[in-house]
Amino acid sequence: MLRKLFVLAIGLCLIACESESNHIKKVISTDNAPKAIGPYSQAILVNNVLYLAGQIGLDPKTGQLVEGGIEIQTHRVMQNLDAVLESGGFGFDDVVQTQVFLSDLKNYAAMNSVYAKYFGETPPARAVIEAARIPRDALVEIMMVAQRP
Repeated sequence: MLRKLFVLAIGLCLIACESESNHIKKVISTDNAPKAIGPYSQAILVNNVLYLAGQIGLDPKTGQLVEGGIEIQTHRVMQNLDAVLESGGFGFDDVVQTQVFLSDLKNYAAMNSVYAKYFGETPPARAVIEAARIPRDALVEIMMVAQRP
């Protein structure tokens, strides 16, 4: 009986250790997206969920904000997010939630037309808000959460 309890206890410990090891967070980083401009990571992977930091329209090669209006900046933001998604083994089809910050809600329609091109038939849940000021005076910032089955 004592032997069976010992084997059961070892088995439960192994299950608990396996469960805890699945919750380790992993930093995801790529040179194909702008380096973080503060004390944060481009993305963090926990289990099958990737949490992406907000991206603005920075050119990853120069670190400068792309010139042009909301459409050009939105494309650059989505390209940056795509690079981070890909680095973590994800794609836009895996995105389940986004948060969009606009410097002016008057840019909503223009941003939305570009944004929509990156998602298929099942776009993620989304919130869009006007922010008083976005880093580097960008017109748009977008953050995402992606999940694999």
